[in-house]
Amino acid sequence: MGFKVDDLGKSMVKFTIEVAADEFEKAMEKAYQKNKNKLSVQGFRKGKAPRSVVEKMYGPGVFYEDAANEIMPEAYEKTAEESGLDIVSRPEIDIVQIEKGKEFIFTATVAVKPEVTLGSYKGVQIEKPEVSVSDEEIATELNRVREQNARIITVEDRPAADGDEVVIDFDGYVDGTPFAGGKGEDYKLVLGSHSFIDTFEEQLVGKSIGEDVDVNVTFPAEYHAPELAGKPALFKVKMKGITAKELPELDDEFAVDVSEFDTLAEYKEDIRKNLLERKEKEAKYAKEDAVVEKIIEGSSMEIPDAMVDTQTRQMAEEYAQRLQMQGLNLEQYFKFTGMNANSFMENLKPQALKRIQCRLVLEAVVKAENIEVSEEELDKEYETMAQNYRMEKEKLTELINEKEREQIKMDIAVQKAVDLVRDAAEEK
Repeated sequence: MGFKVDDLGKSMVKFTIEVAADEFEKAMEKAYQKNKNKLSVQGFRKGKAPRSVVEKMYGPGVFYEDAANEIMPEAYEKTAEESGLDIVSRPEIDIVQIEKGKEFIFTATVAVKPEVTLGSYKGVQIEKPEVSVSDEEIATELNRVREQNARIITVEDRPAADGDEVVIDFDGYVDGTPFAGGKGEDYKLVLGSHSFIDTFEEQLVGKSIGEDVDVNVTFPAEYHAPELAGKPALFKVKMKGITAKELPELDDEFAVDVSEFDTLAEYKEDIRKNLLERKEKEAKYAKEDAVVEKIIEGSSMEIPDAMVDTQTRQMAEEYAQRLQMQGLNLEQYFKFTGMNANSFMENLKPQALKRIQCRLVLEAVVKAENIEVSEEELDKEYETMAQNYRMEKEKLTELINEKEREQIKMDIAVQKAVDLVRDAAEEK
């Protein structure tokens, strides 16, 4: 096997890979063995017809596709490794020559890591963030805890009010006809939560248990169901129940119930302390983002589209995995948001570009500062990873290959670069 590399410019290269004819013949034979039981040849039982007979009947190219798919992944991986290039995209494959008895030739076009001309990265000037905790923020946190500890009471002596949870039956109609998904029984709805369309919830405020209510609404123009988008609808609603939250009094007894403190004043002070710590951490991350953004602005790099596309696909896969952990999939997400696969990917592209820019300039800082990672630092990272994966560190390290080990070291070095540029920044 041999290959040549053509520089296409803009951090793109094209490999032309040649696989020897005898190697391609082996792949052809493997493809025949894989498919022979699926092919019918007159005069032979399935799987018994010689390959020459099958090729004569179906044509010489009958096994080309499977043979190519058999041989290309390994040939490409070997080429990529031997080239020594830092490839940052999936390959775009084109077959140049595929013919029995001849070399198999294909091309793989890929993006390689672009060069970065690093601008100023020490002493970058950024706005100094203000970190403080207001009395209003403490009150908001106290109300959140009160909500969590509220007692639910049944309401029978008054109409529904904003914030109440009502139990309703409903039937929806568009143009006098029921529509799919427009019916519900014993449905629980918090008034004021804006979980229903238009003014649905507002029209139930002031209604009492047992009342029949005609609710008139209009579906949004961008509603996910095209047959309902922009149309007026009538919901016939039956009020069946009302419950309300009874919040605990904000006093020392409340503090004792929800915290380790004896007085409300002590509890408030602890809330202030925790909010301040959280804000300081957020300010630290915001400072890092601002500094790196300034470094990107002062640096130059030419990022190929293929690199952005690969990063975008990776981010989409990560997002799909997070949705799956919540019991959802991308199709359901698209339905809820009115997006489709194309608009979803387009929305991710600016984030993908920013992630690439951040990584490239920080790796450039690592190189410029000759930042190294000690074995002790690497071992500490292994311990953290082992705890996250709930496995023994020794078992984890056995599973990590050399390429992954170098990637982990670079991740540590990049974080050290973040610390360096953040601490060297000047706040004004």
